[in-house]
Amino acid sequence: MQQLVSAELTSGPIPQKSVTPMNEPHPVISWTEADETRSANWHSEAGTPPPKRVVIADDTLSADSAYRLACEGTAILWRGDFQNARQLLLAIARRIDRKPQPKATKTAKAAKTVENISTADAFNKHRLAQSQRARTLGMLLLPFEADFSVPLRRAPDVRQACLEAYGQVTSPFVASMRELLGLIGAHEWHRKGVEIAALSERIHPHYGVFAPTRSEYIDLVANAPLPSTELAFDIGTGTGVLAAVLARRGVAQIIATDNEPRALVCANENFKRLRVNKQASAVQADLFPPGRAPLIVCNPPWVPARPSSPLEHAIYDPESRMLHGFLNGLAEHLAPRGEGWLILSDLAEHLGLRSREALQGWIESAGLKVLGRIDAKPTHPKAADDADALHLARAAEVTSLWRLGMASL
Repeated sequence: MQQLVSAELTSGPIPQKSVTPMNEPHPVISWTEADETRSANWHSEAGTPPPKRVVIADDTLSADSAYRLACEGTAILWRGDFQNARQLLLAIARRIDRKPQPKATKTAKAAKTVENISTADAFNKHRLAQSQRARTLGMLLLPFEADFSVPLRRAPDVRQACLEAYGQVTSPFVASMRELLGLIGAHEWHRKGVEIAALSERIHPHYGVFAPTRSEYIDLVANAPLPSTELAFDIGTGTGVLAAVLARRGVAQIIATDNEPRALVCANENFKRLRVNKQASAVQADLFPPGRAPLIVCNPPWVPARPSSPLEHAIYDPESRMLHGFLNGLAEHLAPRGEGWLILSDLAEHLGLRSREALQGWIESAGLKVLGRIDAKPTHPKAADDADALHLARAAEVTSLWRLGMASL
């Protein structure tokens, strides 16, 4: 079921999103059942509105019928067996992913060979397809009681997973099965943790805080020469993994910032678990904390595109706002002869969404200069998956640690 809930692009840990707590007013979803109009609170971490058309279904509903309803925008509120609903979701996913097989002709093959579509267009089409896929899969709905139990046959105990994501609730609600599977997956990440070679220990991400599954950007921070071991700022800390690496490298004090409460709790818990909480602490701030530091680290979202849901803020940075914010504020917060480490993939360049010249121009306009750059090739599975829609861009991707200093020095 992992393919239904995994992020479409992989980035570093950053501030995630703002969501409506479950104890605040929520949209209401309504439906007709047993000739009565019924309603419940609607919850969607992706921020999607409640479906306007809802039908009641159970184990007698066929996969083809469910797929047709979902494609038409009709939600299916499940009253049957939980495990059968999970299998139904898989069946719908298979129908979405099943590619049409038109009869091949020499002319068609030749046209495909000479077709010239830009990587940016390919990326946009890919994102549109993924958005439509998510919307269709989100049409299978489940009922939840106020204690987060699911009142269906063979339903697992998901109360802890829901509590970690939603906090306390006071009334029953409805959410999609796809969202629940995401909660379950996040709960497992939180419980088991992610092995970080640079720490020889695990980082435990919370729900809504990006899991540090890509090692190359962490290894860059673990191995780059330190300009100072006195003080460092970690901007957009997420799980706190980069701050923890700096602490293990002997930096005496690390102030990690984030503007998402979930990330702050997550980072501080990881600092305590890793026994670096006397060196590192996470505080709420919009980018920089007060003062100056000889080392400032930032790993912003790597792709300058508009997220289609709050969940995608981990990956997409509209108009490169966080990147611009970091660059434009860096000189003001760097100590003399200090270094700002910008950890950034060039995937956006290969997708035609940002040029290297533009990035270098932004650096210069911010009163900064490049002191050096350390590169690393990605090792995640998609980099070698030639069936992936963005394979050419992923295969060429390089993640870099840009060492930046003040141009006036």
